[in-house]
Amino acid sequence: MRRLGTVQQKIPCVFMTEVQDAPSGKREAQPFRVVATEHLNSSSLDSDIYTAIATEKLDGTCCYVSTYKGQHYLWARLDRKPNKQAEKKFRKFQSSHKSGTGFTWNLQEDFKAVPDNWVPAQKVQHIDGDPVPDEYGHIPGWVPVEKNNKQYCWHSSVIEYETGEALLLRPLREDGEMLEITCVPLSELQEQTLELIGTNVNGNPYGLGSKKCPIHFLVPHGILNIRDPPPVSYKELYTWLSECDQGKVEGIVWHCNDGALFKLHRHHVNLTWPNGKTFLNARPVVIHVDWHKDHLEDSHQSIFSAFSKLNGQHFSSVEDIMFEM
Repeated sequence: MRRLGTVQQKIPCVFMTEVQDAPSGKREAQPFRVVATEHLNSSSLDSDIYTAIATEKLDGTCCYVSTYKGQHYLWARLDRKPNKQAEKKFRKFQSSHKSGTGFTWNLQEDFKAVPDNWVPAQKVQHIDGDPVPDEYGHIPGWVPVEKNNKQYCWHSSVIEYETGEALLLRPLREDGEMLEITCVPLSELQEQTLELIGTNVNGNPYGLGSKKCPIHFLVPHGILNIRDPPPVSYKELYTWLSECDQGKVEGIVWHCNDGALFKLHRHHVNLTWPNGKTFLNARPVVIHVDWHKDHLEDSHQSIFSAFSKLNGQHFSSVEDIMFEM
């Protein structure tokens, strides 16, 4: 299976966008919304968007596998954001100019502190050695997921550093509808980005697990291809997202041959999300987790152990998986 582009920055919309003076349907307390026009982003045309691979955009939190302390580690997304005073100035500029491009930042004073082990994401621009914020006022970056860090407990639940494994959801076969949940060596995911989805992530739009028995797993970016994707035109995409069963997704991410990524979110075309049963929930899934690591600390309480008890079982949807920890 071809490895597609990694998500190291905010992905631009496949269409040109405009700012409307109306409350955002995506972010609470945001007094404006960013919507797509019918004109394609010129950068997407430069990257030959018409030959790109269309994949499902998942609603979770972005992760990254890279080296830390000499071993393969999972990293959590942490964007460095401006402090309140700088944020207020930036939003005022953004509102009056309908864009954040051109705003002048004080890179030494305008941004909140980040942990010492924070690193800026790849392709972030630098000036005099300092990372520069993007047009949204953020500096994308990563922090390593330590096992004892409660802030990232759901991230750490899907990895086992002692054995170097991660819990993944992926297609059983590249051309099939069946999904599988399985263990994969972190070494095989090195320098890839993935989406963490589950019970305690972004309001759980996929209905995974329960408060008593939460379920989380990682999904490599670009791995859920869209079969027979609609043409890259506003009207065709709007119809597909609003009327087709396969269009019951948060959005689409296109992976171009030159490595560029472009997206379309339902909110870009004024469609709601979540909006009931998702396409991910319509796909059957099989469990392939053979976990016998009783010697590890708290092994009997791990999600790996819980999935191992379901090894070989089939479910009509990831939403139907339930177990007792």
